[in-house]
Amino acid sequence: MPAVSPPRVPVLMYHEIADATATDSKLAVAPESFADQMAYLSEAGFTAISASQLAGSLASSGEALPERPVVITFDDGYGDFYDCALPLLKQHGLMATVFQTTGWVGLTDQVKRMLNWRELSEVAECGIEIGAHTYRHPQLDQLPEKAVREELHGPKAQLEDKLGVPVRGLAYPYGYSNSMVQRIARETGYAYCYAVGNSLATGQSDRYALPRLTVKRTTTINEFRSIVSGQDTPTVRRARMLSQGYSVVRRARSAVRGPRK
Repeated sequence: MPAVSPPRVPVLMYHEIADATATDSKLAVAPESFADQMAYLSEAGFTAISASQLAGSLASSGEALPERPVVITFDDGYGDFYDCALPLLKQHGLMATVFQTTGWVGLTDQVKRMLNWRELSEVAECGIEIGAHTYRHPQLDQLPEKAVREELHGPKAQLEDKLGVPVRGLAYPYGYSNSMVQRIARETGYAYCYAVGNSLATGQSDRYALPRLTVKRTTTINEFRSIVSGQDTPTVRRARMLSQGYSVVRRARSAVRGPRK
């Protein structure tokens, strides 16, 4: 495959694939919209690779990527991934990565449910990469070091034990991390970590804070085409500016509070 040089890769971040009648989350994408988006990726000649494959290529600058690479990620582990997203990914021959919050495995209520261990095992057997998304989905940069270690180590070990697959990657809940969180991620054995960022991943991206692009209910198919083609749309710029501004505020708050033991 011809390599992309320099690499500029869209990493898409999804959460729920559900209608507005099923969830009021602004991050949820309607099933018909998701179907249109996956069809576009297939028809436009994109090749979906795993989050791990991209991180490894960016880190080594040696592994060739397909001509039009894209990474498709899902946070939290909602049951609609198994019901709605997985069939469409299979239909179009697309790889994806699920970042699972292990404390939520098997939970259900009257409206929504999370993936259970049987479904996660089937998802892994289909070739979908499984990564960690902590145990309780906390704001990691607000936790003391001991709690961060528990949130990062426990889910990795549990997923590997239950599924029998290596868990190389982590996605930070809400995209929040700091130098301490990233250090512990490295020490825990994660090879890469994803944040949000709302920009393309490049060779200059930090392997422990790789950026992703948010796909949500209001993302139109035209905007989706622009995003995966690398265009910096007004919506993406606005989301990136908000994220950067909030990061400054959080760092300032942490500095005033001081280190937590």
